[in-house]
Amino acid sequence: METSQMDELCFPQLFNKSCSKPTPVQSDVLLAYILLSFIALITAALNLLVIISISHFRQLHTPTNLLILSLAVSDFIVGLLLMPVKIILTEACWYLGDLLCALYDIVDFIITSSTVGNMVLISIDRYFAICDPLHYTIRVTLNRTKICICLCWIGSVIYNCLILKDFLRQPDSQNSCHGECLFVTDNITGAVDFVVTFIAPITVIIVLYIRVFVVAVSQARAMRSNIAATRQRADGATAKKSEMKAARTLGVVVLVFLICFFPYYTPSLIGEEIENSITTSPIVLWLLYFNSCLNPVIYALLYPWFRKSIKLIVTLKILQSHSCDSKIL
Repeated sequence: METSQMDELCFPQLFNKSCSKPTPVQSDVLLAYILLSFIALITAALNLLVIISISHFRQLHTPTNLLILSLAVSDFIVGLLLMPVKIILTEACWYLGDLLCALYDIVDFIITSSTVGNMVLISIDRYFAICDPLHYTIRVTLNRTKICICLCWIGSVIYNCLILKDFLRQPDSQNSCHGECLFVTDNITGAVDFVVTFIAPITVIIVLYIRVFVVAVSQARAMRSNIAATRQRADGATAKKSEMKAARTLGVVVLVFLICFFPYYTPSLIGEEIENSITTSPIVLWLLYFNSCLNPVIYALLYPWFRKSIKLIVTLKILQSHSCDSKIL
């Protein structure tokens, strides 16, 4: 009897200090894990295609596509690292030690923050493209976009290292037993993170896209009027049709982002603690991760250049000389 009890522990040699092993996976739960594994594979594969497409083809080297590339990198890490670890360890003990537990959690937080930052940058890009098209190419350049992307990632790393500094010093302080990887934010940290990572960025995104929507509607009405259309063609201030289409596509991306991220921050909204572990809130956490899978699917449905680049990549035509100069747009 004593042996059976020890076999149920993650670390039998630690006796009462060890966590109990999770119960064996049921057949219906196993099907769910197979589905989640497929989602992780698709997420990594599709985002890798986005990364290769924008990186390889020179015609796609635009400020807007650089922002999409940055977002695809964070989504790729979700599919390659965060999703598989979550799947493997949901029904298993944490055997990788306190250091890797801390690293896993901080990477999770950094990716979340960088995703939010990229969404803000995309909204700003669409705002200038639609609301001030005459000065768009002057204000939004490749170099400035690269600097903004770097600042976004560096800021995410610094910010999350600061709010998680106590957890990084003692990553096992919140674990009730060995074999657990648990992180719980206190009310103050949760409130600060809620404002910085969700409320403030979401407010900026919504305000900018409302402005974009209003301008887009007014321009669409003006295009129906021959007089207004002639005037707009004369002064060159009307947004290009391609820019309008990009705004609609990225608007869908932003809307899906809001739907997937809002449930994760709901506990902070109602004053509860956010708990992050390998077993906590699986539905809410996977909805957050699933956003990384939906983004490239949206590109495939709404961006012809992405479908063309996928064909060239899958058929290995990108290995041909001068393939980077292929006509994609």
